[in-house]
Amino acid sequence: MTTSDVTGAPTAPPVPRPRARRLVVASVPADHVYVRHLSPEDGSGPVRLPDPPPAQAAASQQWWPPVMLDAAWVEANDFDVFHVHFGFDARSPEDLRELVAALRRRGKPLVFTVHDLRNPHHPDRREHDRQLDVLVPAADALITLTRGAAAEIRDRWGRDALVVPHPHVVPLDVMRRAAAMREVRRRGPRDREFRVGLHVKSLRAGMHPHPLLPVLVDTLRDLPGAVLQVNGHTDVLSPGGTRHDPALTEALHDHAARGEVDLRIHDYLDDDGLWDYLASLDVSVLPYRFGTHSGWLEACRDLGTAVVAPSCGYFADQAPVLTYGHDERHLDADSLAAAVRRAYAGHVAPTPSVEERRIQRAQVAAAHARVYAALAEGAPGVGR
Repeated sequence: MTTSDVTGAPTAPPVPRPRARRLVVASVPADHVYVRHLSPEDGSGPVRLPDPPPAQAAASQQWWPPVMLDAAWVEANDFDVFHVHFGFDARSPEDLRELVAALRRRGKPLVFTVHDLRNPHHPDRREHDRQLDVLVPAADALITLTRGAAAEIRDRWGRDALVVPHPHVVPLDVMRRAAAMREVRRRGPRDREFRVGLHVKSLRAGMHPHPLLPVLVDTLRDLPGAVLQVNGHTDVLSPGGTRHDPALTEALHDHAARGEVDLRIHDYLDDDGLWDYLASLDVSVLPYRFGTHSGWLEACRDLGTAVVAPSCGYFADQAPVLTYGHDERHLDADSLAAAVRRAYAGHVAPTPSVEERRIQRAQVAAAHARVYAALAEGAPGVGR
């Protein structure tokens, strides 16, 4: 059975409030690896409502588009705190103002984690800026992942954000197995391959691998045993794909024909396939020309893979990485080559251990629980 909002449009039926004395949080979304890892490993802490299924959703994204962002859903459901992470891309500023108004009418506090100050999927930043101009000032508490992002939030909106680091992405048991395999490789022959990964995925707007490709080919040519592996999705690298890039496809096939690139074209990898792929690399080069933070970066660190990250955004604030100059205006080819050579020489920061990630997750969960409890008790939020 469905209900309707004031326009007569169908909405999801109300979600029953869990029978628990714990705080109930409406997380947007709930079924995302970042959000799941904001809870303690033992499942204690605040209860997060499940994502209401949208009328139409991709099989791999059952929370998209998030029904919880409908003002009608807020009016019809019971929770203590509303926490926005992702998924508001398709909502207009007017929609978001209606959401905020509904939360105010019900006396429900709004927490907003600012993951993206520049949306990596949007070629133009203006719409995302307008969305942020609604959510950031309206939030009762702001959270972000890095000091750099917090400083930008302060400069743009005069608000302080609590900085809480990104938790692990890869399951801890998978991390443990990957660490054991790394130890085996470390004790093996010293003449093994050194694999550098350039993942073009589905070539979202913030990615610009085109100028990186020849630099990486030239750099690795002089490094004995180095292999450049490029993985890309069929929608970009196969004719007829929805995002087919003929120039990139031709360049990659030319390099592959000359033995300069190990080219692998495939559909989306499932989680196990992605972890196996990242763990097989020695270093992953992030080809972003704009962005803010990166879950891919954290997954690489979980699996012991070094990261070469661009100077745009706050990737270097997020974690120890090798940095090269790359943004919407330029690519510093020399710095990219130097970063790869440093990785090849072993000049990389240690990656976190399973125990370090376990301790960090507990700290991250505790920080969020404190914010929720304070707001539920009527205390002023972070930055207020």
